[in-house]
Amino acid sequence: MKIVIIGGTGLIGSKLVAKLGEHGHEAVAAAPNTGVNTLTGEGLAEVMKGTDVVIDVSNSPSFEDAAVLEFFTTSTGNLLAAEKKAGVGHHVALSVVGTGRRPDIGYFAAKIAQEELIKESGIPYSIVHATQFFEFGPRIADGATTGGEVHIAPVAFQPIAGDDVARNVGRTAAGTPLNGAIEIAGPKRCRMDEFFRGALAAWGDPRQVVTDPHAHYFGAELTELDLVPGDGAVLGGTTYEDWLKTA
Repeated sequence: MKIVIIGGTGLIGSKLVAKLGEHGHEAVAAAPNTGVNTLTGEGLAEVMKGTDVVIDVSNSPSFEDAAVLEFFTTSTGNLLAAEKKAGVGHHVALSVVGTGRRPDIGYFAAKIAQEELIKESGIPYSIVHATQFFEFGPRIADGATTGGEVHIAPVAFQPIAGDDVARNVGRTAAGTPLNGAIEIAGPKRCRMDEFFRGALAAWGDPRQVVTDPHAHYFGAELTELDLVPGDGAVLGGTTYEDWLKTA
């Protein structure tokens, strides 16, 4: 199959291009630096020719509420319109576990808007809800840092390796459209503050993790199960300890 990966030069996208290529698919990386811009529409018509599946793993350069909403609605709208004209048979989108539970979080609200556009498009689709990636740990810690202390809520946390995300998204893309969503997560559930306490120690980072029930995540306080999947989630096989050995 010809599979176009929007965001194909990024963390997950580049892994998808490699994995899908290994399985004999024509995997095309589509991103502004390859001449495809979903915000302006540049290159979309050309790259969609003969495409069977589109995978969207793109992300907003800004996580500010208005900017991220504008990114996902504009990008997804342009992308779906181009797919419809080209007769693409399967749209796969990577989203986040917990979006539907916390629409008050700006980033989650933007992903909800993206998912609604996909559902209403008439194009067969699959949505993969993933937990936080191991690779984004430092970014989360930096965003939670105040005065040299990392304030993290003691809520459930079940992060996943980027390779496991790409593997599951690729399998979903090669299969029959779900016209629904699946959840994927890492193999171990823990407390978020305890995870980051161990992670910072492993990184050799001297910052102290402060357990703070009122700590903000993307601008909002978390409740116990906001970031973890429900029953039936597909679990990755890579633990954080094993991932660190190859990171």
